[in-house]
This record gives sequence, structure tokens and C-alpha cells, in this order.
Amino acid sequence: MTQEARTQSKATQQGERLLRVLAFTLVISVMSATMFNIVLPDIRAEFGLTLAQVSWVSSAFLLIYAVGTVIYGKLADIYPLKNLLTFGLLFFAFGSIVGLAAQAYWMVLLGRILQAAGAAVIPATAGLIPVRYFPPERRGRAIGIAMTGLAIGGAIGPVAASLLASAVHWRWLFCMPLLTLLTLPYYRRYLDDARGRAAAMDWLGAGLMASTAALLLLAITNSAWLPAAASLVSFVLFIVRIRSANSPFIRPELFRHKSYTLVLAIAALTSGIGYSLAFLSPQLLADVHHLDPGLVGAAMFPAAAATALLGRKAGKLADAKGNSALFYAASSLLLACFLLLSVFAARSPVYVAIFLILGNVGQSFLMIAMSNTISRTLPKEQTGVGMGLLSMLNFISGAVAASAYGTAVDQGASFAWNGIPADPAADVFRNIYLILAVLHLLILAFYNRQFGRAERNRKTA
Repeated sequence: MTQEARTQSKATQQGERLLRVLAFTLVISVMSATMFNIVLPDIRAEFGLTLAQVSWVSSAFLLIYAVGTVIYGKLADIYPLKNLLTFGLLFFAFGSIVGLAAQAYWMVLLGRILQAAGAAVIPATAGLIPVRYFPPERRGRAIGIAMTGLAIGGAIGPVAASLLASAVHWRWLFCMPLLTLLTLPYYRRYLDDARGRAAAMDWLGAGLMASTAALLLLAITNSAWLPAAASLVSFVLFIVRIRSANSPFIRPELFRHKSYTLVLAIAALTSGIGYSLAFLSPQLLADVHHLDPGLVGAAMFPAAAATALLGRKAGKLADAKGNSALFYAASSLLLACFLLLSVFAARSPVYVAIFLILGNVGQSFLMIAMSNTISRTLPKEQTGVGMGLLSMLNFISGAVAASAYGTAVDQGASFAWNGIPADPAADVFRNIYLILAVLHLLILAFYNRQFGRAERNRKTA
């Protein structure tokens, strides 16, 4: 065995150990991000808040988390990932302690902001460990395992929050991130001291990018024009900065990688479409089928559980058959989900629960395909910020989609576009699902034109 082969074998062994620790970390972080959605009514009642005020417990976390993912990704191109992860997890725990001790709403909000500032290192790490410790032909499986951690956290987060909130005060939800400290010794042991070859950090560029994303999310979540205009100004200044700085936060040549730019655009569009599964499904089950919150969670649990079970198989499929094969499989599942929901959404919550399995599994497969494609597209020294941008755009597209879906549901529908009679209360949901099926079909055709043919040509060459 050559020295290079021995080095790669050792890195893969370390990567296997890191994946198990990473999956556990992702479970805890996703649970921590989603658990507070369950107790927002309790927080609102305790502090006498309006719905808009208490929503900042979730919105502030999302804002910091989205932007922080890119910043940590860029820092990982400069500093050892081991040190960044140590800082992030300790900060995550510090925010939890602040929140646990909170006696006023501003302290609750501060705790969530500090939590997000530390937790943002976790998705950045999840994007980099498969790239740094696994060769391209085994990277899909590694990304699949990471996605499994996300799915498990999403599945058990609402259930665990409901159980804890019924037994103890909601502040104890802040204790969950403290479990991530158990992983630190393993990260310190298995992560190497390698650092990227990028130049010093461009904090002005990072600040302009952060303000652009934060103001855009504020504009979307509050339907406000002033932060939207400020976001546009900040974006223009950001473009000027990265074109003029000697060592910009994001190098303009990153977007000259045609494949990366196209995948980034496809990922943003499909993330927004896929967000309908998490955003619209609870409303459909509550408004049309009149289920209480506990039964809504029960109806959505099988989809999350199936996603967790099948995540590794998706990664193996990408490694064996290629990312295009996984993308086609994912798109087929999503198309089936949206078409079936557009027809049967009003029939029974059992049908909805079954169709959501197709959609959630398909969306997970799609994100594995997109992440794996990007990891193979960019040079190693740009993967940190490249994967970070992917994560941030996923958050932003989700926020844009949520605003659009909410507006559509509020406006309602006078008839079902598919012409199939059913409960009129479900018509607006059925129309949205039909539109999403058409959009996914168009994206599939575009993907096949840009990537599918090229991959088939490489296999036959």
C-alpha cells in the first residue's frame, strides 16, 4: 500500500468515527432549533406578549443560524475545524445557560441568539466532514448519514418538546444543547489540525453579507418594504466589496463555476418547494381534517421516521449510480407526493400521512444529491464557504416560500384546478400542490438538460 493510500485509509477511519458523533450532534441541534415552536404559546402567556413579539424566539434563531453557517464555513477555510467546533459548541451551551436562567423575555431572546451563534457551526461541520474525510466515491453515503441525523432530530423534536413541556417548565428546553458538550472530547480527538489555504477573514464583507441576508429575512417574515430596500442596498455594497477587496469574503470566481451556480439555484428552488411539506401539512391537517396538535404530530411522524431510516440508502445510491440517479429518484417521489396530495388531500389524514412519506423521503434524497454534487464541484479550499452558502440559501428560500404559502392560504380558492370535487376548504391546498408538481417537473427537465446528459456521456465514454 502506498503512502497516499495509507493516508486516505486513515482519514476514512477517522471520518467513520466522526460521522457517528456528527449524527448525534445534528440530532440534538435540530431538536433544539425546533422544540421551542411547541412552547411559543406558553412563552407568550407568561410574558404577556403579542404573537409578533413571541415569534422572534424562532425568527431570531433562524436569522443568526442562517448567516452564521456561511461565516463558519468561510472560517473553516482559514482555521482548523477542531477549534471552530469547540468554540461553537461551547457558545451553544453558554446560550443555553443564559436562557435557562432567564426571568425576563429579553433574556430568553438573548439566550436563543447566543444559541444560534454557536449552533451555526454544526451545519457547517456537517457539510465539511464528508468532503475532507471521504473520497468522492464514498461521499454520498457520508452525506446520507449526516442527513439521517437531521431527519431524526426533526422527527423526535416536537414529540420530546411536548413531553417535556407537559412535565416541567418550558425553560428546561434550554438544557438540551448541553448534551452536545459530550461530543467535544471525540471531536478534539478525531479532527485533525489541518487548516485551509484561504487568506485572512474579510469581516467587512462578512458583515455586508450577513446584513443582506438578515434584512431580507426580516422583510419576508414581516412583509415590510423598508428592510427589503435596505437589504438591496447592503447587497450592492457587498458586490462592490468582493470585487474590490484583496481577499474578499466570497471570491467572485466562485460563481464562475457554472455547475456550482446552477446547483445552488436548483437547490434554492427545490428547498422552497419542499418547505411546503413542513409548512402546509400542519395547516391542512388542522384546518381541513380538524386534528389537534398531538394528532398532527402523529400524522407527520411516519414521514420523518422513514426519512431517517432511508438516509444512508440514498447516499449509497448516489455513490453507486451517481447523483443524477438519486436526483431522478427524489424528483419522482416528490412529483408523486404533490400529485397525490392535489387529488386526495381532503379525503383522509391517513392518506396525507402516507403521501408525506413520499415527499419527505424525496426531499431528503434531493438535498443529499445537491450537497454531494457541490462537494465534487468546488476546489477543496472553497468548499467551506460554498457549502455554507448552500445552507444559507436553503433557510432563505424556506422563509420566502413560507410567506408565499401563507399568503396563498389566506386568500383561499374558489374552486379546485384539477376539477375533482372535494371539501372546498382543501381547494387552496390542492391548488398549491398542483402548482408545486408542475414546478418540480420543470426543474427536473432543466436538471436533465444541464447535468443528466453530461453524466450519461461520462459513463459511456
